[in-house]
Amino acid sequence: MNRSLSPSWTLFLLTGLNLFNYLDRNVLAAVLDPVQAQFHLTDEQGGRLNTAFMLGYFITAPLFGYLGDRAARTSLIAVGISVWRLGTVLTGFATSLAMILALRTIVGVGEASYASISPGWISDVFGSEKRNNALTIFYVAIPAGSALGYIIGGQIAVHWGWRYAFIWAGLPGLVLALSLLPFQEPRRGLAEGLEEKLQLPSLRDVQNIFRLADFQLLVWGYVAYTFAMGAFAYWGPTYLHRVHNLTKSSASLFLGAVVVVAGLIGTFAGGFAATAWRRRNRAAYGLVLGCSTLAAVPTGVLTFVTGNTTVCMACLAATVFLLFLSTGPVNTLIVETVPVNLRASAMAISIFMIHLFGDLWSSQIMGAISDRWQRLQTSGLVSDRWHSLQAAGLILPGALVVGAALWLALAWKTLRAVPGRVGLSEATVTTFTE
Repeated sequence: MNRSLSPSWTLFLLTGLNLFNYLDRNVLAAVLDPVQAQFHLTDEQGGRLNTAFMLGYFITAPLFGYLGDRAARTSLIAVGISVWRLGTVLTGFATSLAMILALRTIVGVGEASYASISPGWISDVFGSEKRNNALTIFYVAIPAGSALGYIIGGQIAVHWGWRYAFIWAGLPGLVLALSLLPFQEPRRGLAEGLEEKLQLPSLRDVQNIFRLADFQLLVWGYVAYTFAMGAFAYWGPTYLHRVHNLTKSSASLFLGAVVVVAGLIGTFAGGFAATAWRRRNRAAYGLVLGCSTLAAVPTGVLTFVTGNTTVCMACLAATVFLLFLSTGPVNTLIVETVPVNLRASAMAISIFMIHLFGDLWSSQIMGAISDRWQRLQTSGLVSDRWHSLQAAGLILPGALVVGAALWLALAWKTLRAVPGRVGLSEATVTTFTE
């Protein structure tokens, strides 16, 4: 481990690994219908499969975040990748609902290690002027990996069955688990020239992150945003199949194409535009978050209320584009609103909160509302005008309104703050206790 990676190669390898991260997450969504059919699952039980993943993911994220600010990150990442890839492969051999739930929890544990640590690693090799662009590229893996999960999962399921979708999604990543081990990781605080001054954070330092008002507004807005995004990412292919009568493979293929095209364009556009705008307006990141999310509300509503398939598809694509504008800025703000030596902890706390209060329950809640609406229709208490998933989906634009309001409040607070240097303040380059 004597060789150091250049910033470009660091970003390349970590982004590639992140691609597989999001591919794994969305394979299940692409094959949800055949999984439900084989195990005779209700919609609420189908949503619970995603809840199991999120439990493993968010519960262990704080532990990996704390270790990520103190221990060797290469080893933590290698172990995490190995665990999640093995869990994905074994899902293809599941014989019961309980077994799938256990394996999806294991996948979540492995992904928590990688997701908590990698953004801080990138922030240590890219300074504040280039950091948002670098993290934008890193998080391009969200639309690209998600799209691959939908497309690959859906196509493999059609030709060979849903079990092979998990097996072939998981096997290649086992080799990648060792890709970072031969290289020396950067010292924490390298980009700010603080690597010799940083102290190891204490538990009290980690707890004090919750005292930061900007961090609170940022993360609670992210919670609402994630609630909406997580539920639709999970139910999207099933929604298009049941409501608009697309075949299962066509629904997955369309959603994958929308996510990869609109998501990629949105991620790049939002990230690079926010970086340029921030040179003139220090609240640019917050404004991009709030305005883009608010703009996604009407298109999100129309996605669920329309009975026209073409209109639904167009509105869905517009909503995905608008929501992915936030990808780079929100993650950059997470690492820039805390002390340098607490970046992994801040990312882990963010992961913990957005999943505990966001998409941990949203897919299951949407499924439960769908089941309830079906029962009300059967008893004649509500009209048959809307499909049950249409009615359930309307909770998602409501969550986006809440997220947009909190992020616009963050932007307003930033604009009203005493003018100063854009980026890390003197209070955020050392520990709270110094």
